[in-house]
Amino acid sequence: MKRKEFINKIALGIAGFLVLPSDNNAKTYPINANLKPNPAQWRDDQINIAWIGHSTVLINFFGKIILTDPVLFERVGINLFGITFGPSRFTNPALTIDEIPKPDLILLSHAHMDHMDYATLQRFTKLFPNRIDCITAFNTKDVIEELKWKSISELDWNEETEIIGMKVKAIEVKHFGWRYPWERDRSKGFMQNGRSYNAYVIERFDKKILFGGDTAMTDQFKKVANENIEIAIMPIGAYKPWRRNHCDPEEALIMADKHIGAKYFIPIHTKTFKQGSEPIEEPLNWLQNSIPNYKIKLAIKELGETFTL
Repeated sequence: MKRKEFINKIALGIAGFLVLPSDNNAKTYPINANLKPNPAQWRDDQINIAWIGHSTVLINFFGKIILTDPVLFERVGINLFGITFGPSRFTNPALTIDEIPKPDLILLSHAHMDHMDYATLQRFTKLFPNRIDCITAFNTKDVIEELKWKSISELDWNEETEIIGMKVKAIEVKHFGWRYPWERDRSKGFMQNGRSYNAYVIERFDKKILFGGDTAMTDQFKKVANENIEIAIMPIGAYKPWRRNHCDPEEALIMADKHIGAKYFIPIHTKTFKQGSEPIEEPLNWLQNSIPNYKIKLAIKELGETFTL
């Protein structure tokens, strides 16, 4: 095996997920998103949600800007001597870092490298030093706490905090948390000192949004069934063969509609990196074919689209 291939394999494993053989062609990919959000048109009396790519979502929550799991460079993985070794994008982000307005809050679901991307977070904290608050999962802030945050805090399952005029509550999901394979995480039974993994409910002016982070099928979301959540942002990709850690589109719909009772569904965690053996277009096609069977409405159909409420 060539040295570069070996390093890439190690990087992929350490990133917390395996990227299967891809149909990517260097001359063709990454492609650009068909749609481009325009945050300059958003108003403080609106909820605007734009899917930037993978699990990166830009939210205007009545004038407060929230960015989830920002991953905005060409690759994710291990950074050695300024070079990132890991999977490359299938689709470019719908907005570049320079096109994204200053986040008031960055919300991180867990420490996997495709969700807690050090390079992206470092760039934001250099652009806006000591001006961005950050919330992350239990026992994960050590990865990024030396960056220039306004504040950084951890939320454990069922814990709630108030920040920048909104409430944020952490929800347990079914996933795993190690950033490197030798680390302790809660999926291995290390409940007191293992890395954790969250979904979040954020609330402002009596409106609630759920950010599902990364999860397999679970009953945990039934705990928020009576919270009148308007919008569920749910992962739908990388389910073949990773069913232990990732839900498929049907399961995501069941959780969002039957368990949570949300009114609107926004997909994430697909069409950005080739992480599963399913065809890259399958999750979104499956979602659109299945959603007529549910009460919930599909708010975003493709990467780059913006939903306004």
